[in-house]
Amino acid sequence: MRTLKLTLAYDGTRFVGWQRQAEGESIQGLLEDALARFEGSPVTVHGAGRTDAGVHALGQVASVRVTCSHDVATLTRALNARLPEDVRVLSVEEAPPDFHARFSAKSKSYRYMIRNASIALPFERAYVWHLPEPLNVDAMQRAAALLVGTHDFAAFQSAGTETPGSVRTILRSGILQCEPSSLSYQVTGEGFLRHMVRALTGTIVEIGRGWREPDSITSLLAGGRRSDAGATAPPHGLFLVSVDYH
Repeated sequence: MRTLKLTLAYDGTRFVGWQRQAEGESIQGLLEDALARFEGSPVTVHGAGRTDAGVHALGQVASVRVTCSHDVATLTRALNARLPEDVRVLSVEEAPPDFHARFSAKSKSYRYMIRNASIALPFERAYVWHLPEPLNVDAMQRAAALLVGTHDFAAFQSAGTETPGSVRTILRSGILQCEPSSLSYQVTGEGFLRHMVRALTGTIVEIGRGWREPDSITSLLAGGRRSDAGATAPPHGLFLVSVDYH
């Protein structure tokens, strides 16, 4: 048996998300089906993050155990020949036997793209959240900085989601002004709750709109409920940028 580490990029627009579902195409399902052709039997692929429907990836990581003897360069080419053009395998690498894309990860980085202009280009409609009204970027930056550290993020997880705990550690969090009308929220953490990045983004945007103060983040981290925080940002502006294993 070999353990392989695969790095992928995909446009999540038309997919039901990473995870295989009863109906609709998923990234996991497409990858498992493609790998099964070389393995000669079903395989199970594990992803570093279960991106939701409409969410994109620049550097998703997956792991799989196989017996096939194809070299990694051949596998990379062959998988891309079988996958649709909106899913690309960027690399296939040999990994240690105990490598697991999800459980071996030390941190993940996400980027949420915002177009802050009166008009958004039609070509970017599936990749940015269009917000035509003025935003207070300085206030958004102050709010984002307050998220760094180990906190209880219960106010930023999907209502009804059951997890062993809601304490997570954020390593970096900030607003980057890419150009006059383009912003991105960039966040790196050791782990994230379901919809957490989108809930953080939605709350930071409400601060930028002047609907709440930057220091409201502090009270949300001190026992706030999901209903106290901002709305969940739409999925199509979110990108899984990279996964770190060091």
